[in-house]
Amino acid sequence: MQLPIYSAPNEWNLHPSSVITTRWRLDQYTQSLNRFSACDVALQLAPFSSSMAAIPTITSGPVPFTDVDDGTVPKRPAKEEFGDLVAALPRKQQAGLELRLYQGFWLPEHWVAGTVVFQRRFAPRRDDVILASYPKCGTTWLKALAFATMTRDAYPEPAQHPLLRLNPHDCIPFLDEIFADGQEAKLEKLPSPRLMNTHMPYTLLPESVTGADVPGCKVVYICRDPKDMVVSLWHFLRRRQPELSFAELFEHVCDGAVAVGPIWDHVLTYWHASLARPDRVLFLKYEDLLQDTGRHVRRLAEFVGRPFLSAEESAGAVEGVVELCSFEKMKGLEVNKKGSSGAYHAMPRDAFFRKGVAGDWVNHMTPDMATRLDEIVREKFRGTGLAAP
Repeated sequence: MQLPIYSAPNEWNLHPSSVITTRWRLDQYTQSLNRFSACDVALQLAPFSSSMAAIPTITSGPVPFTDVDDGTVPKRPAKEEFGDLVAALPRKQQAGLELRLYQGFWLPEHWVAGTVVFQRRFAPRRDDVILASYPKCGTTWLKALAFATMTRDAYPEPAQHPLLRLNPHDCIPFLDEIFADGQEAKLEKLPSPRLMNTHMPYTLLPESVTGADVPGCKVVYICRDPKDMVVSLWHFLRRRQPELSFAELFEHVCDGAVAVGPIWDHVLTYWHASLARPDRVLFLKYEDLLQDTGRHVRRLAEFVGRPFLSAEESAGAVEGVVELCSFEKMKGLEVNKKGSSGAYHAMPRDAFFRKGVAGDWVNHMTPDMATRLDEIVREKFRGTGLAAP
C-alpha cells in the first residue's frame, strides 16, 4: 500500500531531502493536536533554508551519540580560537582544577572557550531536549531515564536497548566538551530528536535556547541536597586525586569557588527559569525521584511530548523504564564496570555509580559542617520560593 504524502511546513526546520519514510507519531508534530496512535507516513519535506538547523533524519527516539558515524573532521579546539579571552579572566585553582570566572560562575578552564562557542553557535531544533545539572546531582540517572523514556518506541524489546551495551554518558552528548573539542559538526549530524546535556547554569546557555521568542527546545534540570552533592563529588574527584581531603573540598563549596559554582546560584538560575517558563524548563529534585521514580518518569515523558499511552501503562512500560535505569541494574552491567568516559578528564565508568542514595552526608560531615552549609543555602534561597533541603 502506498503511504500518504504530507508536506511539512517551513517552520519545521527539516533537513533538505526529497522524501523520508518513517514510523511517525502524529501527536509529536504539534502540541495543538489531540493524541493519535502511531501510524506510517511519508513526509514530503519543505524547501530548506540556510538559516535552519540541519536535521538529518527523523527517528522514533534519540540515537546514541557513540553510534553516530558522521565522517566529519573536528574543528580546531575552541581554546585556540578564544584563548586570549580565557587568559584574561580571573583565575583560581580548586581541587586540582584550573578555574576561570566567566559571567559569574567558576568554570573549569578547559570548558570556558567551549562555552563561548556553545553560546554563539548552537542551533537548537524544535524537538531538542537538554538535560542540565550541577555535577554529581543525579546526572547519570537522569540521562538514563530520559534516554529510556524517549527511545521506548525504537527499542520495544528491553534486551536490545542501547543502555545495556553503552554507558549513559556515551549515549548522550555532553555539550560542554563537544564545543570545547570542536565536535559540533558531529552534533549536527545527530538525528532528531536530539537528547543532550550540560553542566552550565541557565544564564550561560545560548540565547538561541533561552530567548523569549525561541520555539521548541526544552530543558530538564535536576538538583540535589548540596550536602550529598559534596560527598558524591569528593568520592568522584578522588578517583584521580586521592590526596584531596573532604575538608578542603567542603571549604571550596562553601566559598562558592568550585567548578561551575557557586552551586546555589546554579540551582537558582534554573529554578527561576522553571517558574517563568514552565512549558520550557522542568525542575526536578533527586530526592523526589528516589521517593517515587515512576511518577517523575511520567512527568518527564509528558514534558518532552511523549506521554505514556494507556496501553503502555497497562503493559508496565513505566515500570520497565524504572527497572532498566535502576541503580542496581546500571551498576551491575559489565559496560559500566570497565572502560572510561569523558574527553578531557576520562573517568572510569564505575566512578559514576557509587551508592545512589540520599543522606549519605551523615557519614562524612560533622554536625557543624552540615549546619554551616544548610544555613548558607537557606540564606541564598530566602524569598525565592525554593525550599532549602
